[in-house]
Amino acid sequence: MSETVGDFLLRRLREWGVRRIYGYPGDGINGIMGALGRADNDPELVQVRHEEMSAFMACAHAKFTGEVGVCLATSGPGAIHLLTGLYDAKMDHQPVVAIVGQQARSSLGSDYQQEVDLQSLYKDVANEYVHMLSVPEQLPYLVDRAVRIARDQRTVTCIIVPNDIQDEDAVEFPPHAHGFAPGGSGYSSPRVVPGEDDLRRAAEVLNSGEKVAMLVGAGALHAADEVLEVADILGAGVAKALLGKAAVPDDLPFVTGAIGLLGTKPSSDMMMGCDTLLMVGSSFPYSEFLPEPGNARGVQIDIDGRMVGIRYPMEVNLVGDSAEALRALIPHLERKTDRSWREEIEQNVAEWWQIVEARAMNDAEPINPQRVFWELSSRLPDNCILTSDSLFRATWRRWGQASPTRSPRSSPIPIGSRSRWSATARCR
Repeated sequence: MSETVGDFLLRRLREWGVRRIYGYPGDGINGIMGALGRADNDPELVQVRHEEMSAFMACAHAKFTGEVGVCLATSGPGAIHLLTGLYDAKMDHQPVVAIVGQQARSSLGSDYQQEVDLQSLYKDVANEYVHMLSVPEQLPYLVDRAVRIARDQRTVTCIIVPNDIQDEDAVEFPPHAHGFAPGGSGYSSPRVVPGEDDLRRAAEVLNSGEKVAMLVGAGALHAADEVLEVADILGAGVAKALLGKAAVPDDLPFVTGAIGLLGTKPSSDMMMGCDTLLMVGSSFPYSEFLPEPGNARGVQIDIDGRMVGIRYPMEVNLVGDSAEALRALIPHLERKTDRSWREEIEQNVAEWWQIVEARAMNDAEPINPQRVFWELSSRLPDNCILTSDSLFRATWRRWGQASPTRSPRSSPIPIGSRSRWSATARCR
């Protein structure tokens, strides 16, 4: 049997390192499902119970592994069901590729059964790249671009595959002729570092401040050592946006924990009392929990230049990778000899832990939820992962999460941020 379009689709995904696909069968993707049956579990198909969950699971896969998540759904309603999970990935800047079926090409435009204009439907959630496979010769570059753009832009992309093309013979190498594009797999992440002049300007702001506060988000998850070194040099406290909960351990005396609607009092006190704000890898949306404009000078670091300066009127915006930017910034920073601000933060944090413990020990009928998480934390094995629904469950997990003698790494790492979506917690 010759290699089909469905077979070649999976082979190309394997070349990109895709090991797992989350999906639900349907007759709009029968050719791809047949190819999965011939693929000897490479990539593995994780069959879900609803298409929506396949998108959420692909997003979670991207968050936990750093790889591109891939989800698969049939045409019409199946493709529609992916949207909520795909928006979760888009809003959390996670690389996910959605592969969806479509009615036969010959029927499109005839108001055929379950015919949906998927390119229009996906144009927002997969605005960086959404295209339909019209001829087998397109497949190599459609897969290559979908995966590459998802990785490079940390976003959602989509490939629409009509059901009648899935069993056609694959074309690995399109003709070397006008009007064809060959494609090619592979991607290397760039090293993005701010310029020296901008680093010196940022250092001037931070060195001039007497009460420096740091706010870190998901963009700082890989920059824990750099965050802690900068906090030590500047005598700063560190607050964490929800997506940055795993950036630094909660048991450090200067880590104030969560910020915002479900934040801690030490985080609020620090933000209201600081004279300098350093935001690292965060687009935390609730500006009312940040210093009042004019009360603090600001420096922001973010890999995406579109996201700087929109939450607080920053004096210096550094576009670059968080770890790289902080490493480049450190030689320009001056160690603060007056540690009274740091001592004030640490005292507030210590008092907060006492409050959290006292609340966890309150009697309740049938049980105090904070007590569950307080007791659970010290009993969890190292490097475990907890998952929970969000909203109130995540609230108890955040406020009753651990005694200060333990080093959560920290929890939760959310998979979603709405009441029926999931959150996860990772302990160390």
